[in-house]
Amino acid sequence: MKEKQQKKVLNSFQLVLRPIIKILLRYGIGYNEFAESVKMVYVDVGSTDFGIRGRPTNISRIAVMTGLTRKEVKRLRTKKESGEDSVTVKSTPITEILHRWHAEDEFLDDRGRPASLPFYGGTGSFSSLVKKFGGDVPAGAMRTELIRVGAIKDDNIGNLSVESRSFWPTDQTEKLESALVHHVYPLMSSVAFNTDPKNDTDVMTQFSIYSLDIESEDRPRLRRMCSDRLTDMAESFDDLFIAYESKGAEPSAAEKVPMMVGLYYFEERDPSASYDW
Repeated sequence: MKEKQQKKVLNSFQLVLRPIIKILLRYGIGYNEFAESVKMVYVDVGSTDFGIRGRPTNISRIAVMTGLTRKEVKRLRTKKESGEDSVTVKSTPITEILHRWHAEDEFLDDRGRPASLPFYGGTGSFSSLVKKFGGDVPAGAMRTELIRVGAIKDDNIGNLSVESRSFWPTDQTEKLESALVHHVYPLMSSVAFNTDPKNDTDVMTQFSIYSLDIESEDRPRLRRMCSDRLTDMAESFDDLFIAYESKGAEPSAAEKVPMMVGLYYFEERDPSASYDW
């Protein structure tokens, strides 16, 4: 019975891995490099998530669980502890500026919308916004980049206004990194949580609506409609998060737990992907 369950899980992961392998091959990343990363995650998760009575798992037990040798587990643990293979996830200055422009009273108009901001000045200016939330990026450089990606516009007399609530990086590597960190990882984490037998009452909401009967000539129009509705929904959730962000004092670092809502449109483009809906 267990072997049958394992086979089903592995078959499903073969499907999930298809787009991942496409990306890796596109970037010239072969099996050996990917395998090293996979082994690292096996050891890390085995150490932190499968301990007994809250204690980290020892090397021998990780070796038993993962099938790796004790020598390999020790090597990978040392590599992890040295920070050599650490992953840092943070929002970009542009993302933070656009978010704060929609969230902070100083930069909103009397209707609660992002105000048109003068570039120069103190309180309520674009320079003030960048100084507070743009890290060490100069206001002029931030303005240039936001205009370049189409997120804001300049009225040619020194005032800047928001054109888009979010932006998609033009650099493909940045775009990929953003998609993996902010879309794929949260979705797969929710799947892992919701399918854990220990979580029999608490679940993370997951919905997927699909159809196999849309005519080909109707797909472009439906794709545009889905995009518009997803954009509207994403903005409504952003407003909800902003409302709660502004309720009280800044939370401590220990309390800062990421909360996300993911919305996406999917249309199969891989004719070799074999599965049943």
